[in-house]
Amino acid sequence: MRRLAQVSIIVVIFLSIVISSFQSLEIKATELTSLSEQVKKLKPSVVNISTTSVMGKGTNPSPFGGGPQDPFEEFFKRFFGDLPQREFRQRGLGSGFILTEDGYIVTNNHVVEKATDIDVILEDGAKYDAKVIGKDPKTDVALLKINPKQKLPAVTLGDSDNLEIGDWVIAVGNPFGLGHTVTVGIVSAKGRSLGLGAYDDFIQTDAAINPGNSGGPLFNLEGQVVGVNTAIIAGGQGIGFAIPIDLAKNVINQLKDSGKVVRGWLGVLVQQITPEIAEGLKLPESKKGALVSDVTPGGPAAKAGIQRQDIITEFNGQTIDEMQELPKLVAVTPPGTEVQLKYIRNGKEKTSSLKVAEQPEEIAKSGISQGQEVEQNLGLVVQEINPQIQRRLRIEDADGVIITNVDTGGPAQEAGLRIGDLILEINKKQIKNLDDYRKAMDSVKKGDTALLLVKRGKNTIYSALKVGGNGKG
Repeated sequence: MRRLAQVSIIVVIFLSIVISSFQSLEIKATELTSLSEQVKKLKPSVVNISTTSVMGKGTNPSPFGGGPQDPFEEFFKRFFGDLPQREFRQRGLGSGFILTEDGYIVTNNHVVEKATDIDVILEDGAKYDAKVIGKDPKTDVALLKINPKQKLPAVTLGDSDNLEIGDWVIAVGNPFGLGHTVTVGIVSAKGRSLGLGAYDDFIQTDAAINPGNSGGPLFNLEGQVVGVNTAIIAGGQGIGFAIPIDLAKNVINQLKDSGKVVRGWLGVLVQQITPEIAEGLKLPESKKGALVSDVTPGGPAAKAGIQRQDIITEFNGQTIDEMQELPKLVAVTPPGTEVQLKYIRNGKEKTSSLKVAEQPEEIAKSGISQGQEVEQNLGLVVQEINPQIQRRLRIEDADGVIITNVDTGGPAQEAGLRIGDLILEINKKQIKNLDDYRKAMDSVKKGDTALLLVKRGKNTIYSALKVGGNGKG
C-alpha cells in the first residue's frame, strides 16, 4: 500500500507539471493570438502617399501611339494636324509614417523621387499636400512635411540593433492601394546586402511586403519602429526588406536639420577578402578586415600613409570583421573628426591617425565599348588600349589592357570581372600592354590563382582569377 501511495504521489506531481506547462503555453499562445489593441494604436501614425509624376510630353494625335507601325498616324495628322504638346502623368502609391506631431513624414526616396505632386492621406481620410524636405538616394530615405490642422499621432523610434532573428514584427502600409493593411511575421535575417550600394544593411522579414508598402514602418511588438519597409524580391514569397531604423535615424535627423546628408570620407576603396584573394596576397588564415584596393590621391587616407593591400582591422576603436562595416562607420562620422585606424601591412599591425573629410560627389562611371579582340581561354577577351579607345571611353589611362567581353558562367565572371575593366597588374606585375598581359598569364601555373589589380571607372579593385586549362589567359 505504501508503494502504491508513493506511485500515486509521483503521478499526481507529473500531471501537475504537465498541466502547468500546457497552461503556460496557452497563456503565451493567447498573448500572440490577437494584436488588435496594438494595431489600433499604431495605424493612426501610418500614412498613405499618392504621387503624380510628369513622364514626358508628346504631340501625336493618334490613339494608337503613332510611329511606323501605326496605320492611322497619317489619317489623324491630316484631319487634326499637330496638336499642342501634352504632358503624360503617372500616378504612384506608397506609404510613410508620422515622425513628429507637427507633420514630418518619413518614407522611401524612390516613392517621391520623381514626383511633382505629393498627397499624404491620414487614416481618417484627411488629405494634405506634402513638401519634400530632403532625400537620400543612397539609403532610400526621404523626409516630407505637411501642415496639419491638429497634432498628429507620432511613432516611437526603436532600436534595430537589438532585433533578434525570430522576433515578431508588424508591417503597416498601402499595398496595391489597399490603405492601412496590416501584416505580421518574424525577422528572417539581418545585415542583408542586395547589391544596391555601400550602405546595404537590410532587415529581412516574412511579414508580407508588397508594392505600395514602400516607405511604411516595420514595428516590433512594443509598437516601436525598427525599420522602413523598402524592397521586395520579384516573384519571391515571404521575402521582404526594411532599412534598419538605426541607419535611418542619422539620415532623418540630417534631412530635418539641413535638407541634405553629409557623410564622412576616408578616400579609400575597400573590398571583401575572399579565399582566392587571400591566397594571391599570401595573407594569414584570418580574413577579417577590409582590404584597401585603391587610395584617392590627396585624400585623408593617402595623407595618413594608407596604401593598397593594407587591411583595415579597426576604425576609431571599433573592430572591422566584415568589409561592409567600414563604409557604414565612416559615413556616420562627422567630417573633421580625428580618428585612429589600425591596419595590417605585410603581416605587421600599424596605427595611423587621420581627420575624416566630407564625402565628395560621386564620379560618373565610364561607358563601355568594344573593338578588336584577343581571344583567351579564361572566359574573357582583352584588348590593348589605343588612342581611339581612350577617346571613345573617355579614359585617361594609356597603360593596361581592357576587357571587351566576359563569358557567362566562365572563370572571369566568377571572379567578378566586367566588360570595361582595365587590368593594371597581374600578381603585382605591372601590365602596360598585351605582351605584358600574355607574359604574366603564361607564368601562372594551372590550378593557381592570378591576383589582378583592376581599374573600374575611377576606382581600382583586386580580383582573384583561378587559372585552368593550359595555364594561359
